[in-house]
Amino acid sequence: MPEGPEIRKAADEVERALVGQSVKEISFAFHHLQHYQERLKTASIQKVETKGKAMLIRFDNGYTIYSHNQLYGKWYVGKAYAYPETNRQLRLAIHNEKNSALLYSASDIEVLRDEEVPLHPFIAKVGPDLLNDKVSVTDLVRRFQSNRFRKRRWTSLLLDQAFIAGIGNYLRSEILFVSGIHPELRPIDCTVEQLEKAARTSIDLMWRSYQNGGITNNLELVQRLKDLGVAHDQYRYWVFNREGQPCRMDGTEIIKIMAGSRRCYYCPTCQSKEL
Repeated sequence: MPEGPEIRKAADEVERALVGQSVKEISFAFHHLQHYQERLKTASIQKVETKGKAMLIRFDNGYTIYSHNQLYGKWYVGKAYAYPETNRQLRLAIHNEKNSALLYSASDIEVLRDEEVPLHPFIAKVGPDLLNDKVSVTDLVRRFQSNRFRKRRWTSLLLDQAFIAGIGNYLRSEILFVSGIHPELRPIDCTVEQLEKAARTSIDLMWRSYQNGGITNNLELVQRLKDLGVAHDQYRYWVFNREGQPCRMDGTEIIKIMAGSRRCYYCPTCQSKEL
C-alpha cells in the first residue's frame, strides 16, 4: 500500500495537471456518483490536499472529491484523453483542455460538500498529516504523551492513522530505528528526549521520503552507495527489508519481527530496550 509520501507525490501531479483550469469532462465509474458529473463539469479545481493516504480534490463550487487508494488504487496523469495501457479498471477521470488525471482500481471515492468533509468517517478520525498540516515537534510530543496514545506500543501506534496520518510499514521501521526506540516500547516508557527525537524523526523522514522518491536512508550514504553501483532497494532504507544484513550504524545484524501481522525491522543494539 502506498504511504503518505507517495500519496502526496500523486497529489502534486494531479494538482499540476488540473489546478486553475476548468474541467472539460469528468466521469465516475460508480453509478451512485454519476449525477455529479454535470455539477462538476466546467468548475475549476482550486487545490489538492492529502490526509494521510486520502486525497481531497477541492472545486471552486463548494464540492470536494474524496478518494482513498487503499491497496490497489493508482493515479495516472498525462495529456488530455491519453489513457495508459493497463488491465486496471478506470474509476474516475478528470479532463481539461490540456491534461487528464485518471484514478484506477480505487473503490473508495465520494463527492462531498466542503462542509461535509470534516465529518467524513476517515477525515474525522485521522491524525495530523505531516506533509499537509502545520505540525511542530512540540505538537507531536504532546500527542505522544496524551492519555489516548501514551500506553500503546509504538509498533501498533505508528500504523494507526488516527495517530499520525500517512505512516505505513516502511516508515514505521525507519522512524523507530532513527529514533533509537525498541519496537516493544510505548511512549510512556520513553524519556522526553526520546519523544522529542521521535517527533523530529517522524517529520524529517516523512519529508525525506516525499522529496527523494521513498528514500529514508542518510542521503550522503545513499550517494556513496550509488557511486559503488549498489541497487536502489539496497540503499533506500536504514533497516526496512534488511533482515540479516549489518546495521549501517554499528554492524549488528538486523532482525525482522511480525508486529500487527506486518513486518517490522530493527537493530537490537541501536534500539535497546534499556533506557
